[in-house]
Amino acid sequence: MVRIGIVGLGFMGWTHFSGATKFTDAGRITGSKLKGGGVTTICARSPEKLIGDWRSIQGNFGPRGIELDLTDIGAYDNYREMIKDPDIDLIDICLPNDRHEQVAIDALEAGKHVVVEKPIALDPKSADRMLAVAKKTGRLLMVAHVLPFFPEFKFAAETIASEKYGKFRAAHFRRVISAPKWSGDMSDYRKLGGWGIDLHIHDNHFISLACGVPQQVFSRGILEEGCVNHVHTQYVYDDASIAVSAVSGGIAAEGLAFAHGFEIYLEQATLIYGAGTLAGDWCADRPLTVVANGKAKQPKLKGGTEWCAAFTSELQMAVDAVKSGEVPRLLSAEIARDALKMCHAEAKSIASGKAVRV
Repeated sequence: MVRIGIVGLGFMGWTHFSGATKFTDAGRITGSKLKGGGVTTICARSPEKLIGDWRSIQGNFGPRGIELDLTDIGAYDNYREMIKDPDIDLIDICLPNDRHEQVAIDALEAGKHVVVEKPIALDPKSADRMLAVAKKTGRLLMVAHVLPFFPEFKFAAETIASEKYGKFRAAHFRRVISAPKWSGDMSDYRKLGGWGIDLHIHDNHFISLACGVPQQVFSRGILEEGCVNHVHTQYVYDDASIAVSAVSGGIAAEGLAFAHGFEIYLEQATLIYGAGTLAGDWCADRPLTVVANGKAKQPKLKGGTEWCAAFTSELQMAVDAVKSGEVPRLLSAEIARDALKMCHAEAKSIASGKAVRV
């Protein structure tokens, strides 16, 4: 079994734990959701969380944390001690973005495989250092960009790749949040790299996977203390007939905690999707819809319906990678680094008013 140790028990740590672990409403752990793997150890600074009181955890989707019986789960309050544990195979880093690099490098050098929650780091040079250590140590470095595992986005990527409805022509993506008052760790956008990295990197990563890597970006938006907090980007391809754009940022009014979606234009069909948390309730204002031949239909999607199902799929892929010894494309640290480079190019474009080469 691939034994997973989660470092960091904020909202993403809770989400990864929920994606990997079966437990009752009363907090009793009943098994693992992962085939051939499971969470065996946790690490956090909070004494309350280490003994199972996760009620303070809240995010912009999914339920709040609960009280858990962690009798059979190992616990550390120092990650440096945790990575020495011989009974851990894979370190799952769910810390704030500015702490990813050092913890990942320390874990790799300790002989552990690593999966790090997106973004890989705040700076491409940091990502390069992480990749260099992974190569030197022969350990796997994976980056958990969950968007391709959501059923709607998985369907979109597979439909584009298959050319079932002809060639890809254009797309627009949206990803917005209000100020994240639910999390102290997210209150300082500078430590996150701004919403142009923490939030919008999802779009850049997915666009690279599904639509292709653009040659340039042309962006307008809000740049504060060097961080992008709202951005409208036109992705510039050598093929001038391809049009891809995105809007993302953290300036939505309170009550619009989260929203994402897309319009994707193929030669013979248009794919439409939109959903989010509105006034505290999750709503799909436009369930995934395929418009073709004068008709609109909602395709049957593969995947679970639980709030953390996409994270279960993502972590299952990481477990399978440890077993095979190969990093799959969806968890590629190189692709994650290149998505980060796109975020930095967007910041330069906003500052200069010009298109910037990726």
